[in-house]
Amino acid sequence: MKVTLGLLQHACGPDPRANQRATFALIERAAKQGAQVICTQELFRSQYFCQAEDYKNFELAEPVPGPTTAALQKLAKKHGVVIVASLFERRTQGLYHNSAAVIDADGSLLGIYRKMHIPDDPLFYEKFYFTPGDLGYRAWSTKFGRIGVLICWDQWYPEAARLTALHGAQILFYPTAIGWHPREPAELQAKQHGAWETIQRSHAVANGCYVAAVNRTGFEDPYGGDGIRFWGQSFVAGTQGEILAKAAADRDEMLLVPVDLGRIDDTRTHWPFLRDRRVDTFGDLTRRYID
Repeated sequence: MKVTLGLLQHACGPDPRANQRATFALIERAAKQGAQVICTQELFRSQYFCQAEDYKNFELAEPVPGPTTAALQKLAKKHGVVIVASLFERRTQGLYHNSAAVIDADGSLLGIYRKMHIPDDPLFYEKFYFTPGDLGYRAWSTKFGRIGVLICWDQWYPEAARLTALHGAQILFYPTAIGWHPREPAELQAKQHGAWETIQRSHAVANGCYVAAVNRTGFEDPYGGDGIRFWGQSFVAGTQGEILAKAAADRDEMLLVPVDLGRIDDTRTHWPFLRDRRVDTFGDLTRRYID
C-alpha cells in the first residue's frame, strides 16, 4: 500500500486564529496535492509559549474534543484525509496536556495521545503547563495505514518508539517544536540538530517502520527575551533509517512524501529485530537506574 504523507512546517505569529487559518489552508492545499495523512507541527495554534511561565497562557487551551477538533474533522471528511493535529488540551480546571488528536478520513475522531515526557529546560518550561500523559503509547488503524503519534521530547526515548511500534504502528509521527538558543555557538547547534535527526532515524531502523518529524520554523520571542530560532528541517525517514525527504531550515514548507507500507514487512524480514528481542531480559527497563 502506497501512502503520501503531508508534513506542515511553518512559522507562527501571536494571533492563534491567524495561525489556525494558515494551518487549515495548508491542510487543504496538501490534500489537493495528494497528501493522504497530514500532520501539523507541535502546538500549531500559537507561538511556543513555554519560553516563560505565564498563567495567561492557560487561556490558549481548549477541550479535546472541542472547537478545533470539530473543524478539523470537517476538513478531514471533506478531503478524505487523515489528520494528526497537535493541541493544548484543557482536560478540566487546573489540568492540562500537550496532546495530539488523530482524525480518520471519514471525519471520525479516533482518539488522542497525550505527551508522556515533559521537558523543563531554559526556554522550554513545559512542566509548568503540561501534566504527563496517562493514556499510554497507542496506535490507530486509519484508512491509510496504522499510525502512532509521539510528541517532541518523546522523540528522544527509544522505549516510546518501540512500544508504539509494538502496538502495530507503521508510521511514527512526531509533531515538534525544537530550535536553538540564539547564544549557543554554531558548533553546538550543529551537534544538537545532528543528534535530533539521528535518534529519530534510529527509531525507524530499530522498528523497521517509517518516522515523520514535523518541526516549526522561524524566530519566536514573545516575551522580549532571548527567543528561540526553530530549526525546521522536518523530515521522513524510511524503514532502514534513510532520509526520504527533508524540508529547509529557514522557511515555511509543505513536505509531500510518498511511502510504501509494503517495505515494512520486507525490512523486518531481513532485519528481524522484533523476532530476536530477548523480552525475558528487559525487566530492568522499568527501573530508573541500576546501581
